[in-house]
Amino acid sequence: MIDDQIIYEDNHLIAINKLPGQLVQGDKTGDACLADEIKQYIKIRDNKPGNVFCGVIHRLDRPVSGVVLFAKTSKALSRMNELVKSRNFQKTYWAVVGNRPEHEADTLKDWIFRDEKNNKSYVVDHNAGGYRSANAKVAELDYRLVAVSTGGYNLLEVNLHTGRHHQIRCQLANIGCPIKGDLKYGAPRSNPDGSISLHARRVVFEHPVSHLTIDIVAPNPVFESMFAIKC
Repeated sequence: MIDDQIIYEDNHLIAINKLPGQLVQGDKTGDACLADEIKQYIKIRDNKPGNVFCGVIHRLDRPVSGVVLFAKTSKALSRMNELVKSRNFQKTYWAVVGNRPEHEADTLKDWIFRDEKNNKSYVVDHNAGGYRSANAKVAELDYRLVAVSTGGYNLLEVNLHTGRHHQIRCQLANIGCPIKGDLKYGAPRSNPDGSISLHARRVVFEHPVSHLTIDIVAPNPVFESMFAIKC
């Protein structure tokens, strides 16, 4: 039930701890998506007549888990879109990688080209010339090593400074640290459930109406067990 996944809600916003495999918004597969599930849930729970509004503020890739925020009013959606656009919407991720990065903490700044046909992004040389170089966009993140598991996996905390397509997946793979289970970006094997070990752990932003600082954390029991930490 969707109510088990709600980690924050008020009159304007609702945050869901998305499971791997869930769609945030409808696509060509026609599979059920969180936006529609939230509408139906609120309609029944609150006995609302007519249509229920649910606006998608940001998205996560289907195999990724973690916090996703939706707007319950058009006013909240418009204001949140401005926050995201102006980068006043802080997102923190947990990423599990097999290879330990050369530096325990670092900032990665690359130029990324999105290949829409293959739904994949590539780090490119911005000065090399050609179509990919000309159409690349700058991507920046910082990471730090949080924990190491007994099985040899490494937990990285990642903070995004830009929001490019598959950015974390692409940039970590580029330094030789593909995310666990992410076959598309070089992981040696898939996860049994088809997920990749990337979790949107936290979002921090100014509430669009109250203007209070909102800090939402999405727990991940799998990561907690793997690294024997509370996350």
